[in-house]
Amino acid sequence: MSFYKLYTFLRELQQNNSKEWMDENRNYYFDVRDFYIDWLNKMDIKLAAIDPNYTPTTGKQAINRINNNLLYHPNKPTYKDHFGAGLDQETKQGDFYIHLGTTESFIAGGFYKPKSSILKSIRQAIDYNGDELLDILNKPSFKSLFGTLIDDGDSLKTAPKGFSQDHKYIDLLRRKTFAVQHDLTQKLVTGDEFEERVITVYKEMLPFRAYLNEAVSV
Repeated sequence: MSFYKLYTFLRELQQNNSKEWMDENRNYYFDVRDFYIDWLNKMDIKLAAIDPNYTPTTGKQAINRINNNLLYHPNKPTYKDHFGAGLDQETKQGDFYIHLGTTESFIAGGFYKPKSSILKSIRQAIDYNGDELLDILNKPSFKSLFGTLIDDGDSLKTAPKGFSQDHKYIDLLRRKTFAVQHDLTQKLVTGDEFEERVITVYKEMLPFRAYLNEAVSV
């Protein structure tokens, strides 16, 4: 089994996105899923070895369901077009997310449109010490891997409650998402350098995630 086979399965699934096809190919799905879980287990061990604050997360804990939630999104297809998994999972903290899909593959981390209490904590941290976050975001190696913060298109037009319009960090305070993303190609994922890239991205993202996790845990 390989990541090439994982992508092949996802493409076939999207061409036949139905419970009937999945039932007929259940063993095929389990083979691919088990391969990804095994890979996640190995990555879990490697990340724990380089980060003393890492929260062990097994592959089974990390991997997301491939079924779409049709109760809240009835117009979506039955199955997702990707395998998603979150390592380093800690309650109330942002995990390290790996997304492998037919239309896009990427590694992400931070908080994407978090609930109001988490967003409030992050804004308080920025108000107290926004320079530390800016230093992280402006580091050349960080910018090379992630560019800028993910733009969710939902930033406030005015200052959030309790902050002035001329606040030193107003551009950050207006945001509702504090997450970054590193895009991957299928060629990279199916090649020999994928694990090394994952570790490189994890290390570079550590200060960013640590800043946010401290903010929401205080």
